[in-house]
Amino acid sequence: MLFLVAGFSAMAQVEIGLMVSPTITGNRFIAEDRYNFEKDNSNLRLGVGVIADYFFAQNYAFSTGLLYRSKGSDISYIATDANGIPGKEEDKLAIQYLELPVTLKLFTNEVAPGTIIYFQVGGSLNTKVAAQVDDKKVINGEKVIKRFNIFEADALLGAGAEFQMGQSTKIFGGLTYHRGLTDIDDYYEKLIGDKNIGLKNNSVSIDVGVKF
Repeated sequence: MLFLVAGFSAMAQVEIGLMVSPTITGNRFIAEDRYNFEKDNSNLRLGVGVIADYFFAQNYAFSTGLLYRSKGSDISYIATDANGIPGKEEDKLAIQYLELPVTLKLFTNEVAPGTIIYFQVGGSLNTKVAAQVDDKKVINGEKVIKRFNIFEADALLGAGAEFQMGQSTKIFGGLTYHRGLTDIDDYYEKLIGDKNIGLKNNSVSIDVGVKF
């Protein structure tokens, strides 16, 4: 897709915008039932950043940008303490990422005066920039951010609408599902002693913004 954009750069129409993205985030687990991993609560977090749509045809655009987004939820699990006694543990996870979306947007013709519908599919490459567990950045003398992997990849699927507000100004709103594809940490594997444990992000965002 990057080569495609480069090839059409001379003729492409580029629209730059700002987006605010309230996000309901959660986690999903790959683990044996005996560890009893559960998502206790989904959390409302925020994403914000810049987007860019590169139109290489009238109704098709390569869409990217740079967004700052917080993810994570309240989770519980069974772990063994120093005395070998199993017990329920709870963690409140909050990880902040810089996201680089790599997606394709498909636009309809006008469905009403000045209104078009779009569909978005692709992924995002995310880099960890900060993290907290139980609202703490340091636990037992160790920085919490070290628990989590530096990179994460998501699959994205979304839809929304754009409204023409002037000659070159549009406002838009949509809904996007973000499905984490990669394990976000190795901490619980080491804590419990099972290399098969996996923890991934899931979220749904409401995307609203303006393009110029």
